[in-house]
Amino acid sequence: MPSSNPTTAYRAARDELLAVLDEHDTERAEAARRAFRWPDLGADFNWATDWFDVVARDNDRVALWIVDEDGGSRTTYAEMAARSDRLAVHLDRLGVRKGDHVLLMLGNQLELWETMLAVMKLGAVILPTSTMLDTADLQDRIDRGGVAHVVTNHGETPKFQGVTGAPSRIVVGGAADGWTPYPDDLGRPAPAGEVRPTVTTSTSDPCLVYFTSGTTSRPKMVVHTQASYPLGHLSTMHWLGLRPGDVHLAISSPGWGKHAWSCFFAPWIAEATVFVYDTPRFDPAGLLAQLEDAGVDTFCAPPTAWRMLLQSDLGPKPRALREVVSAGEPLNPEVIARVQAAWGLTIRDGYGQTETTAIIGNVPGAPVTPGAMGRPLPGVAVTLLDPLTGRPGDEGEVCLDLAERPTNLMAGYLGDPDRTADAMRDGFFHTGDIASRDADGQLTFIGRTDDVFKSSDYKVSPFEVESALLQHAAVAESAVVPAPDEARLNVVKAYVTLAAGWEPTAETARTVLEHARVALPAYARVRRVEFGSLPKTISGKIRRVELREREERAAAGAPAEGEWREEQFPELRSVGRRADDRRRPGRQD
Repeated sequence: MPSSNPTTAYRAARDELLAVLDEHDTERAEAARRAFRWPDLGADFNWATDWFDVVARDNDRVALWIVDEDGGSRTTYAEMAARSDRLAVHLDRLGVRKGDHVLLMLGNQLELWETMLAVMKLGAVILPTSTMLDTADLQDRIDRGGVAHVVTNHGETPKFQGVTGAPSRIVVGGAADGWTPYPDDLGRPAPAGEVRPTVTTSTSDPCLVYFTSGTTSRPKMVVHTQASYPLGHLSTMHWLGLRPGDVHLAISSPGWGKHAWSCFFAPWIAEATVFVYDTPRFDPAGLLAQLEDAGVDTFCAPPTAWRMLLQSDLGPKPRALREVVSAGEPLNPEVIARVQAAWGLTIRDGYGQTETTAIIGNVPGAPVTPGAMGRPLPGVAVTLLDPLTGRPGDEGEVCLDLAERPTNLMAGYLGDPDRTADAMRDGFFHTGDIASRDADGQLTFIGRTDDVFKSSDYKVSPFEVESALLQHAAVAESAVVPAPDEARLNVVKAYVTLAAGWEPTAETARTVLEHARVALPAYARVRRVEFGSLPKTISGKIRRVELREREERAAAGAPAEGEWREEQFPELRSVGRRADDRRRPGRQD
């Protein structure tokens, strides 16, 4: 039965997961996680009013702490609730109504957080958008997203010149023709008689529309409801290991789903402080100093950021740091080992998509298998389906059973019923990611369904090869793709970004290829290497599809400029893996 008070039900579920974090018996904690069930909030729920405003009442704990080039600011929970109330009144006067789509293109600044809350309070729908987009991208989002209102900074307004649609435009930090100024008096007490409009939203009403990163095609528009993200991120809070009063820092850019995961919902569900270190460029030394000075308890960073931190001197463990996690792309075991050696903390990997909250993770207190994503998180049932036969097994596509539809799954893709139906075909939500499960139930990422390829009738996982390459000092980052080959169907090619101090020379190529011959089985051995930067989406994910297409176009040609092939180094023929190396054999059909 649904609770008569959705806030009470929400808090009970939150506290149930917090109690698991305090359970020092791993077996009992795992049993408690399996027993978790999503709460029934009833027909109506609005996270901004039914949760945030309730915990913010008379609460002087810091909700948002921003450190930037100008020094920064701190905003308490009570102040954030009051500011977003006043902003909601202002937006209502400008015509923002329940169900309207609001494109929000702001950086890591106070206005981002208070606008998200204000839009939610009005029952409108937030379309978070990266500031890195250009005019064509914005036109596409406004057209396909049915945008009625835009909120952005003064410096971004030139990008909207010539963009049609979105008749209501609000500018932060300056004046611009055709734009309404963002209010600058939100910190003052509300005038007598000013009352925020009361809007009722159902749990199934849309709340956010996120654009995917577009690694293989035009970005999809993912619709999340008042439940799927606001309630679903209980799983993310649990994976992060957040507790009330924590200071939480996550390296994430606004506009992408992960920012909502770790910089909005999960910390405020836990009643923690969102800490933001906002700099124009990634600054490893400055970030490490902030971890210490701010007393950060929990820290989340994508693999790219972890690798960049390791390029600098990690130094001693920051004084308050308790939990370190990573998400966005699989984290290589080498990175985990080096951070463990330096700080005595184990980076816990996690997995989810824009279409979900966190669904798999290594949780606090549980043993971590380096390179594994972990186990299904509370409230999530994961099935691995063979992509060809559709049969469940211990290796296959990560899928969610829709027989008991998980709360933390999207409603669907906006304006694309065919793609929604395909993603949820045959009674399962299909992630498109391949994983394996060991005897302990640990899930390990293998690759995207379209990334795994065959070489000499063996299946090659790019992630496994990239993890092995990262063990070489010259390799800062790599992307592995198939290079067509007449004899083997495909051979393994690695595009490599070199670490500082290494040059793209024949000698560097020889040492990388030699390392691969020792570190990998013959079927997965890197036989071609090319140095340079990797193509990425604006959210930082590697576009392997672009590299695969490049290889297909060059299939019959000689080595590309900057490419080195193993046949150019005949001395490598005597190098290979030791006979006593018993690593897992390649997967064959």
